[in-house]
Amino acid sequence: MQNKGIRTGVLVLAMSLAGCSTVQTPIKADPIEGFNRTMFTVNDKIDQYALKPVAEGYVWLTPEPVRDSVTNFFSNAGDVYIAANNLLQLKIADGVGDIMRVVINTIFGVGGLFDVATLAKLPKHDNDLGLTLGHYGVPAGPYLVLPLMGPSTVRDTVSMVGDYFVNPLSYVKPDAASWGLYGLNVIDMRANLLSAGDVLEGAALDKYSFVRNAYLQRRKYLLSDGKSAALPDYGDDTPPPKYEDVDETDAAASGAAAAASAGRKASAPTSAGSAPQPTTVPASQMIPPTLFGHPSFKLR
Repeated sequence: MQNKGIRTGVLVLAMSLAGCSTVQTPIKADPIEGFNRTMFTVNDKIDQYALKPVAEGYVWLTPEPVRDSVTNFFSNAGDVYIAANNLLQLKIADGVGDIMRVVINTIFGVGGLFDVATLAKLPKHDNDLGLTLGHYGVPAGPYLVLPLMGPSTVRDTVSMVGDYFVNPLSYVKPDAASWGLYGLNVIDMRANLLSAGDVLEGAALDKYSFVRNAYLQRRKYLLSDGKSAALPDYGDDTPPPKYEDVDETDAAASGAAAAASAGRKASAPTSAGSAPQPTTVPASQMIPPTLFGHPSFKLR
């Protein structure tokens, strides 16, 4: 009887997981959505019951200046492989700037605990080996949710191996100290995302789709160097109105009417013994240009 109950429980669990992994219409970028959704649910539960409470305890226990120094330390270490990938992509100016950030923050920022380079107007970049491969034409491949590590793609997953060997934290000895630093980095990142997680909980009807779309869109944005400013296509082929194309006949008629109106106002008699008062325009009102007697508009 007990064995029968155990078998029934296992069957119910298997059916539940199968239900989570069955998707009727997976999108092109996510052909294994069933598996990804199941892994996303597992990661979400681990975050809910383990990682998030640890991050909240870290925030409660650690003063904010100390947390900021921890974040700066790992950001400074990350600038090393960001610089390497910028140089691999032949972005020489960005790569040299990243190296200068590392040198300045390491020397004057007490090992990277203080972000002196940002105060010196050296911008912080974002790059990795996955973007380098994409820069040279390697396709992203299917979307993939990794155990414990979250959203990725096949290309980004392969690139993690290279990023590991370029990261200075990988060469800290002993190995226990290296893994300890990696663990602290994860907790620090999760602590910095606590408010974003609360927004996600309240705003997203489907957390999985929201995270997937946000990840893929950001990777495309970074791969295009932030230059992708195309507006979404809503299927409307109607061109936008051209406000600068004004019919000259209508414009002339409008100008004539405006001039006649101004003439009538100018010739109107004023009260006895009083001089004509100048026309005043409020400071918040824009005076239209005199060309054709009406304002012009331009879409920017």
